[in-house]
Amino acid sequence: MEARLNAFGNPVAQKVLKHLIGANQAIASSSLPEATAELVKIRASQINGCGFCLDMHTKDALAAGETPLRVNLVAAWREATVFTEAERAALELAEQGTRLADGAGGVPDEVWANAAKHYDENELVALVSVIAIINAFNRVNVILQQPAGGYQPGQFG
Repeated sequence: MEARLNAFGNPVAQKVLKHLIGANQAIASSSLPEATAELVKIRASQINGCGFCLDMHTKDALAAGETPLRVNLVAAWREATVFTEAERAALELAEQGTRLADGAGGVPDEVWANAAKHYDENELVALVSVIAIINAFNRVNVILQQPAGGYQPGQFG
């Protein structure tokens, strides 16, 4: 499989992606746990069917010390016993934020309230931002049919 165009070689795409990457770096400097951010990126990428992002974030999570068991169970987080209540709240917010078109009225108040029990205001901003940014990356990669499988942890800095 070949991508529809080379986003890494196109000057407009490079400018756009530079800003998304910069926003992602701002999140990395927040107090939101890196493991939580990676789990959220994996879950949104599963929902959106983004193989490129799944390849990247599962490998990055494992390279950062996440266990294969937890990475493998993200899709079934409701039934899995390996996630904390805070991580469950983040994963639920990620699902609701990713599936906005599926529900009337956006993210339900109870989902937001549950996340707010576990994360302070800055962490909530970081969490919402992670969800928005990974959804943007997912859409770029799915539309361009960016192939998966060749990513190396840390490849993009």
